[in-house]
Order: sequence, then structure tokens, then C-alpha cells
Amino acid sequence: MFSVLTLLSSSISRADPPPGYHFLRYDEALRAAKQQNKKLFVYYGRYGCGFCDKTNKESFSNSEIHKLYTEHYVLAYVDAESGQRLTLPNGERLTEMELGARLKALVTPIFIFMENDGKILLKVPGFQTAKDFNKYDQYIYGGYYKNFSLAQFLEKNP
Repeated sequence: MFSVLTLLSSSISRADPPPGYHFLRYDEALRAAKQQNKKLFVYYGRYGCGFCDKTNKESFSNSEIHKLYTEHYVLAYVDAESGQRLTLPNGERLTEMELGARLKALVTPIFIFMENDGKILLKVPGFQTAKDFNKYDQYIYGGYYKNFSLAQFLEKNP
């Protein structure tokens, strides 16, 4: 019986942050983004999320995406089911689950691009391809978000 349970638990889809990326806790990432004067990329996921796992395996394994995102952003991973307590730069304490509610992150995964003060620039839910992540990087890192909606940008840059 123990063998069957072990086998079953090892086959359950787990969705940690993708390997090879330096994801920080949200509060640590906010501080680092301010220090480095970079934007923040927040990955809101959870264990057992099939679309998180699919995104990790099919999109974050892309070497171009790895290069762009590790160079252009401070990366944060927020566990949708975690009771881990965070301390925001203003001293406020809340759990990762409470942070998800504040960010209006109702499903997983959600990918959120932010200014280093926490202002949300773009929020994208669900599985995203490497091509999608490349376009989002062009839109945010390239500064197009300042003058165009994402739909306008994608229409001009298919």
C-alpha cells in the first residue's frame, strides 16, 4: 500500500517556479527591484496547477525567455495556497494568499508585470507560450505599455 501511495504522490503534477530562474519571495523582490531600478515579474502559481507545470516545461525552458527575463526583471514567485507571511516595504504584513486576493489573482497561473513600486502594468492569466512571453517582454521592457494597450501593440507587432 505504501508503495502505491508513493508512486501516486510522485506522479502528481507539481508546479514550483521553473528551474534555473532566481525567483524571490514577493517582499524580497519588491525591495530588490527598487535597489536595481528594474521592473518586477510576478509568477502567481500553486502546487498541482497543470497549466503552471505546462508553462514551466514548455515556455520557461526556452533559453531566449530565460535570458530576457533574468536580465530585464526581478522575479517573484507567489504561492497561491501559502500561508507564508510577507512584510511589504511599508511594513505591512500579510500572507501570500492575502497578497493574491489583493492582486485579484483568482486563477493560476497569472503572470504580473509591475513597476518597482508595485503598480501593475500587465496581468496575464493561464498558459503562455515562449512567443507570448517574448511579446510581453517587448511590450513592457520596450516601454510600449506607456502609449499603447497590449491589444494595440500586438496588432502592430504580430
